Amino acid sequence: QVQLVESGGGLVEAGGSLRLSCVGSGGTFSDYHLGWFRQAPGKEREFVGAINWSGGSGYYAESVKGRFTIARDNAKNTMSLQMNNHKPDDSAVYYCEADWSGGGWYPETQNKYDYWGQGTQVIVSS
Repeated sequence: QVQLVESGGGLVEAGGSLRLSCVGSGGTFSDYHLGWFRQAPGKEREFVGAINWSGGSGYYAESVKGRFTIARDNAKNTMSLQMNNHKPDDSAVYYCEADWSGGGWYPETQNKYDYWGQGTQVIVSS
């Protein structure tokens, strides 16, 4: 059973930056592809970006491409989401999710992910 804990959310002005972190425990971190999803009030959870098990490949939603960057450190069981040039539409609860790497990589597919954290809230003020 993998446990994921997100942190780093908060209030940020439009155009500003924020860095989220995700720490994993209870499993072999490098066995999992990792992703970030977000959910705004009244909306469905949506894909933000993902990184494969080794950290060698990243994939991003068009809405954040060029502004957000995902990195991971398997030795430290951590993943980060660096968010720059925030827009008000970025306001949401952000979730770290893990997908066992043995089943291929489908980064945008929510139901492929096996574990997720409790989320961390990001509020972007305009």
